Amino acid sequence: TQRHKFSGKIEIEWGSAILEGTVRDIGPAGLFIELSPPLWLGARFVGRLAVQPVLLLDCTVLRVEPEKGIAVSFSPQGESGKKQLEMLLAALPGK
Repeated sequence: TQRHKFSGKIEIEWGSAILEGTVRDIGPAGLFIELSPPLWLGARFVGRLAVQPVLLLDCTVLRVEPEKGIAVSFSPQGESGKKQLEMLLAALPGK
């Protein structure tokens, strides 16, 4: 799957805490978040990608890179989220 370079903030709803990470790249169903300390493999969370409007993503951690961050798979919430994600990806330059 093609990934696009992307630099943006994401807020991670983790129980009652809000963690802040930086998205390094994004594709149609996955992204990489620079986050320290990282969440663990299989952790699930809602991510709020800081674009206009905010894009809500249901995420699952697929890979952990110590000292770097986490690779996650995601699905956008709702039809409007899917359309917004398609438009975001179309506007980004290729890798």
